[in-house]
Amino acid sequence: MCGIVGYIGKKNCVPIIIEGLKRLEYRGYDSAGIAVINEAKSTVIKNKGKVSLLEKSTENVNLNSPLGLGHTRWATHGIPNEINSHPHCNHDQSIMLIHNGIIENYQVLKTMLIKSGFKFISDTDSEVIVHLIDSFVHKGYGLFKSVRFALNEVEGTYGIAVISTKEPDKIIVAKKGSPLVIGIGENENYLASDVNALIAHTKHVVYLEDGEIAEVYADRFTAKTIEDEDIQKEIIELTMNLDEIDRGGYPTFMLKEIMEQPDSVTNSMRGRLIFEEGTAKLGGLEAVLNKLIHSKRFIISACGTSWHAGLVGEYMFEQFLRIPTEVEYASEFRYRNPIINEDDTIFFISQSGETADTLAAMKEAKRKGALVLGICNVVGSSIARESDGGVYIHAGPEIGVASTKAFTGQLTVLALITMLLARKKDMSLADGKALYNEFIQIPEKINRILALNEQIEKIAEEFKDSNNFLYLGRGYNFPVALEGALKLKEISYIHAEGYPAAEMKHGPIALVDENMPVVFIAPKDSTYDKIVSNIQEIKARKGRIIAIASEHDEEIDKLVDFTIKIPDTVRILMPMLTVVPLQLLAYHIAMKKGLNVDQPRNLAKSVTVE
Repeated sequence: MCGIVGYIGKKNCVPIIIEGLKRLEYRGYDSAGIAVINEAKSTVIKNKGKVSLLEKSTENVNLNSPLGLGHTRWATHGIPNEINSHPHCNHDQSIMLIHNGIIENYQVLKTMLIKSGFKFISDTDSEVIVHLIDSFVHKGYGLFKSVRFALNEVEGTYGIAVISTKEPDKIIVAKKGSPLVIGIGENENYLASDVNALIAHTKHVVYLEDGEIAEVYADRFTAKTIEDEDIQKEIIELTMNLDEIDRGGYPTFMLKEIMEQPDSVTNSMRGRLIFEEGTAKLGGLEAVLNKLIHSKRFIISACGTSWHAGLVGEYMFEQFLRIPTEVEYASEFRYRNPIINEDDTIFFISQSGETADTLAAMKEAKRKGALVLGICNVVGSSIARESDGGVYIHAGPEIGVASTKAFTGQLTVLALITMLLARKKDMSLADGKALYNEFIQIPEKINRILALNEQIEKIAEEFKDSNNFLYLGRGYNFPVALEGALKLKEISYIHAEGYPAAEMKHGPIALVDENMPVVFIAPKDSTYDKIVSNIQEIKARKGRIIAIASEHDEEIDKLVDFTIKIPDTVRILMPMLTVVPLQLLAYHIAMKKGLNVDQPRNLAKSVTVE
């Protein structure tokens, strides 16, 4: 989760590192710190709180250094405070380290190190690594070997960077389970846990793989495995632009990303729909298409919002492909010894492509012989590199912690996969062309929903002081109810639950009174009459009802307190429309409560620790 930035070259590293940390602050914002080396002397500055506080602290100190590391923290071990923030140092501050991940055997290592005379000042697991490195330095090894030897003692996950006053011409970096990227410049090099921190300085990067360690100098780098085998790394050119990670005139990243959805959905389908054949073309699946078509079972594994997208995918796959589909929480998948067969296909969905639980589940499925496919947003991410094939959603960088455009991008890609496979199976050409025609109208229909922004903001004013919400939907829109509730919880801190509409009679209806807002997702589809009956049941108990309804549905206006009217489309694509007003509703409620929607408390964008 945490953000890591480093620089080595000829420039003053401090503004470069601070700028990079600001771009990575969505990965964690409990505390921040910076360590620099100049003329064999080290300086470390750390603050509880956001990077802006660290920036002010550095302005009060005359720092000018060509070598440094920075870190913005999402707390795991130890409360957010100055002592627990990174970088961590050895006793004389000659070795400094930043870490993203979790060291599972840190207590054993800490006990051993304390017996050897090392003193700890923090409650973190990360401090163990720096003292462990120091223990090997004391034995006469250089920094690179000391880091390598130390990591062979460590169990868990890490993305680390280490510098030393005794070898001030290099940064040592290593990766296992947490992302780390080296940015290649001219007589200067960078490192980060995310390319967003690098894009202002270079478009040429090297992705470290698990079990790799690199020695980064100003003019070169060398890489090895942790077992000391030499490896050659490919330098990759990024296509991202700096404009994509700015707010673009919007007050928040979240609103910008909601409003970008007509474009992001267009980009997710661009070049992939073929009208003449009534199908989709997905290059990342071509090599595995035959095995995919003949799979006996699909499994979708994901976390959070991506899991909700997977639930929609289950409806798509079973309706159109008639392939049994299961949706699994990635965080539980590998721990219950799942039954996986070689004729299974498992889709792993992750916006970042770095979600630790999802990545671990993918490796387990791959080990058991299944076809593993990735659906992610970040080109070159770990899931993309580990999978047998897959599809990028091409939604563009998503900076807001609460996912919006990535969700609709994931739905787009799942529908494209369904269309591709359905045309290989039973879907007729006429039906394929009809689905094509519906597909290409989705961006314009999302635009029409976004035009209701002011209306939705007024509804938010009515409910900003509510303590609880219920979200109810049926069929394809049940997962959308879950996603709408999650968005509200994430950014407004209002308790909310999503349910299949009929399930409310089995318990949740006990919560309904005149103070309970209930959001119904009620487009005119095959479940509409049942939804109307459920609305009547809530109305009879004086619940306050908001309905997401079809544009031409006038009857529903008589039954509910507020309606948000949206265009119609076919069932498979409807969640791409029904979710948008729920995103805006959550956004405006949170903003009216004066909350930071881009950086909600306790959350981070990319969950890279289990």
